Amino acid sequence: MKPIEFEEANVVWAKHQKGVLPLPAYSDKKHTITKWRLTWRERFKILFTGTLWLLQRNFGHSLQAQKPTADYPFIGPNEAMGDQMKSTQRG
Repeated sequence: MKPIEFEEANVVWAKHQKGVLPLPAYSDKKHTITKWRLTWRERFKILFTGTLWLLQRNFGHSLQAQKPTADYPFIGPNEAMGDQMKSTQRG
């Protein structure tokens, strides 16, 4: 899996940080949204197992809410859907 750029992205985390991939994201005061491209192998694995592992680093702090989704997470230009997360299929 690799993070990929998308139209609504307004920041790139770790842009010049060694040892990690740059992470294009849309961030506002409430949300951070990223988009990922799966390899063919990962697609098949998820298709056949129906599972996805999510590894998060919390460095001993409280875990923040996460919402993996296959649905387009915006309701308008640079406006995140947030808790509604309706099923609107898009790239």
